[in-house]
Amino acid sequence: MVTARALAFDVTQPGAAAMAIDQDWHALGAALSNLGMHLAAAAGITGSSTGLLQWLAVIAAIYLLVLDRTNWRTNLLTALLVPYLALQLPEVVFDFLRGGIGAWIAFAAVVIRLFFAQSFPNLIHGDLELPVAFILLVVTAPKAIVHFRGHFIGEIVCLVIGAYLLYQHTNHAGGFRRAFAETRGVRHTVGILLLFVAPAWSLLF
Repeated sequence: MVTARALAFDVTQPGAAAMAIDQDWHALGAALSNLGMHLAAAAGITGSSTGLLQWLAVIAAIYLLVLDRTNWRTNLLTALLVPYLALQLPEVVFDFLRGGIGAWIAFAAVVIRLFFAQSFPNLIHGDLELPVAFILLVVTAPKAIVHFRGHFIGEIVCLVIGAYLLYQHTNHAGGFRRAFAETRGVRHTVGILLLFVAPAWSLLF
């Protein structure tokens, strides 16, 4: 039986402290590796191409929303990206927002909209309008609508949204070729094309 006194004595021996530190580093590395795998599994990005593509679709949709709120503003109906995000958002994030945190965010947004609309008109009617609409949509969506997430109907809706945005963008750019010819248009074209990847993969595979 090894006592604490014996362990303390061993560590003081030449080379024993270095070996103990080395073992601690190995243990820390294993713990961090397990933590990373568990976080990835919770986010739905391990062992499933669908989970990875969902994250890619969400990033593309957010990217398009950010572009539309900057100097790269276009005539795209970016409000369609709100239901797209609600349908493609990974399950762990959707459940988190649909829980207590999302309810509090929605409550704060409604209070600000009711009593402070005149104080923050640019934020409420501009930059924060779609993010707040997204939170409200996630929190208040009936279970019958939530059921369409991951269902083929939800994937078809996402494809229709992507197709409509692509049509709008190419029509505004003057054709599909010109949408790739201009630096300003390429960003939107690539972002919109990425919207098709996750729903198409889900329907085909």
